[in-house]
Amino acid sequence: MSDGEEGDTREDKHLKYVILRTTAGQELNVALMLESLVKSSGTKGVYSIIIPPKVKGYIIIETEGHHIVHKVAKDIKHVKGQAMGSLTRDEVEKLIKVVSPLEELHPGDVVEVISGPFKGLKAQVVNVNLNRRTVTLNILEASFKMEVTLPADDVKPAKK
Repeated sequence: MSDGEEGDTREDKHLKYVILRTTAGQELNVALMLESLVKSSGTKGVYSIIIPPKVKGYIIIETEGHHIVHKVAKDIKHVKGQAMGSLTRDEVEKLIKVVSPLEELHPGDVVEVISGPFKGLKAQVVNVNLNRRTVTLNILEASFKMEVTLPADDVKPAKK
């Protein structure tokens, strides 16, 4: 391979991220059937199939065009249809980015301790240390002010 060639034959500027509506809970089945059909039929132009973790009833297909997805997905059982338009790469990255639970905690939030000697108690977040992965809590159910520092894995946000 010479210096001017790229190992990847696709050009990112021409790719589209097409949204395919599915029956909720059947995203993985649809993605597997879609993959199987693309491989067996030898269809070119489908590069990836993405199942966004927090979005039910939709899958995203990285492709060269809407027509390719329509041709392949038309006879799959749980496909409800194709959403109009397409997503940008930045929008797809926002959908699939995994956010640490520690980043979602802020001072003043109410959490529940899920392990350790304070298991089952409600507490209010006083401080979050991202580097050490710890949270300082004020135990709400104590009869006096009690601050404890626990590993971030020992707490979860309380249901409101």
